[in-house]
Amino acid sequence: MSSQSPTRSLTPIQQKQLRELATIAAEHSYSPYSRFRVGAALLLSNGEIVTGCNVENCSYRLTSCAEQGAIARAVAEYGPGIRLQAVAVANLNNSASMPCGACRQTLSEFGDDDTLLLYPGESGAPEETTLGELLPHAFRLEYLETK
Repeated sequence: MSSQSPTRSLTPIQQKQLRELATIAAEHSYSPYSRFRVGAALLLSNGEIVTGCNVENCSYRLTSCAEQGAIARAVAEYGPGIRLQAVAVANLNNSASMPCGACRQTLSEFGDDDTLLLYPGESGAPEETTLGELLPHAFRLEYLETK
């Protein structure tokens, strides 16, 4: 874990850019069933930014969240060693939109407790937290390793 506060590791300009890229990604959402258009932008530890959007399916269980789409794209482009510095989530519905439980677990696979999460709160107001605050005591690979 980093000793540096995540909000200090990104400037307000960087945070704004990440939120804007998540919003642009949401514009590409395929969401004909819920019409809840979500986008995500990941800032990787190598400085690269990767985006994704939700992709729904008429078999609702097969729907892919924006965060999971962005993670898959980041792994495909940069390999399985990616690490998350920050994640922004946006939607075009002016609604609160924190990562769901499955996305929280997926993000914890590639981030740590200090990973910054930017998301819209009530009425779309900008909010922020850390992955550790959002998913305390996350289940991670290190707990599966045997000595």
